[in-house]
Amino acid sequence: MPTSNRTVTHYTWDEMPKENVSPLLDRRLITGDRMMIAHVYLKKGCIVPKHHHENEQITYIIDGELKFWIGEDESQIIHVKAGEVLTIPSNVPHKAEAIVDTLDVDVFDPPRQDWLDKTDAYLRK
Repeated sequence: MPTSNRTVTHYTWDEMPKENVSPLLDRRLITGDRMMIAHVYLKKGCIVPKHHHENEQITYIIDGELKFWIGEDESQIIHVKAGEVLTIPSNVPHKAEAIVDTLDVDVFDPPRQDWLDKTDAYLRK
């Protein structure tokens, strides 16, 4: 059923502000009502510390390579390279390292409120 207060919005990545989260990590965010998409720019050696979140996550590597450690004990290791996709279910602990300079596209459902509020202290080191 159509609603009259819905607005279609067109974005261009280059026009979106690039947030410097840490010396090795920048990102651009686009948020809808129920989803978020992000360009995440990781320099070689960037570590995303182990964390988990309620948000389901899909990570698509555009360029580069990320090494993921999955699970509380980090026993599952997965290398995700350009053109590959990793799905991470809600509340699954994970950690990542950029093997080379990497551009990844992350999609979250629901949007990451900690990213919007800038309360994601685990990334801001």
